[in-house]
Amino acid sequence: MMIRAVLGNPNHPEYGVATIPFPIPRDQYAHCVELLEASEIGDAVKADCKVERIDSFYTVLKRTEMLTVNVEELNYLAKRLDSFDTGEAAQFQAMAHKLELFELKDLINLTFCCQQATVITDFSDLAAIGRNHYMNLHGGSASVDELNALDGKGTARQLIESGSGTITPYGVVYDNGMKLEQVYDGRFFPCYYYEPNAITVAVTAKSEPEDTEHITWLFLPMVQEEIDRALLRGGITDPSEIRLSLEDSWLPHEVLDLLDMDHVDISELNALVQALDEFSDMSIRKYAAAAVMARPHTTEQAKHLAENLDLFDFSPSASTPKEYGKYMIQKSGRFEYDENLDAFYDYEKYGTERMNAEDGMFTDQGYIAYKGYISMEEVMNGSQSNCMEMGGFSR
Repeated sequence: MMIRAVLGNPNHPEYGVATIPFPIPRDQYAHCVELLEASEIGDAVKADCKVERIDSFYTVLKRTEMLTVNVEELNYLAKRLDSFDTGEAAQFQAMAHKLELFELKDLINLTFCCQQATVITDFSDLAAIGRNHYMNLHGGSASVDELNALDGKGTARQLIESGSGTITPYGVVYDNGMKLEQVYDGRFFPCYYYEPNAITVAVTAKSEPEDTEHITWLFLPMVQEEIDRALLRGGITDPSEIRLSLEDSWLPHEVLDLLDMDHVDISELNALVQALDEFSDMSIRKYAAAAVMARPHTTEQAKHLAENLDLFDFSPSASTPKEYGKYMIQKSGRFEYDENLDAFYDYEKYGTERMNAEDGMFTDQGYIAYKGYISMEEVMNGSQSNCMEMGGFSR
């Protein structure tokens, strides 16, 4: 938790307050929204939450107390600040103090440029001050040769003697000509990866040009309430009028290549990602192989397939009947394998016999075989059966 904020209704203090942690944990998002709605606040777009109190390592945020803010902006700001190291935290706080920033929009924009500033909190190591200042002037990095050739102490003395520093509670800050650019326009949050996610989707309205900067970013999986509020914030109310662009994904290409992104339903795509979210790497490989065999064409079919992987046997990396037979005898757990008798096993014959007796195929991920009693089409359409032969020893 980066911030704990006590929020109330500015027009009806008698409604009480809600204490919300920021960034809001994914599994608490819906509950926190309910708490805010109980006080008739927490709008996805409007600034309707009065900050009664705010507790945070970032004490500069105290200046937002008694202001009315938007809860989604506060949540985004907290995510940005949660990634900062000690140096960036000092840069952010010192520059917020120097520039006398109060509005969340400005504070969010500051997170994208405060790294340009130099903050001195300890004057005892001039060489370190000089190195830090040099890197701040060069995008936060420098080569070893550059730093070895740098006169760190001289650079620090020149900076200090310039007299351009501003004393703040967070150190002496030098802005180095930093400009507060409008990276965040007050409505559409810039793309920011706060935590690992399976799929990143850029959502735009079809009424906008394809190269529009009015993008709503979704980082799936998300709780449905957060998706709905993000779309509402982007002014998207008609699902048929949105354009989806898949920007990043760890889902198997075998699945993504089969899906028609022009007709994907966001909720169904999110449900698919949620079904895969806890899968191990081996289960993902098995799922990719099953997708090659079953060929789901909708996100709903792909989700049902993920939920029924136990109906498939998977032999990873097997690409020939011999490799398949060897996997089954040595690693499947179905046989008492004796390595001393290895020369007597006819792996190819056994693998061929099994392949002739089952519905299977080789894929780039390995050999996959379907073991259910209903058709794969019925499985992908959500049909259930109580008489299924359960396989899937690699899950």
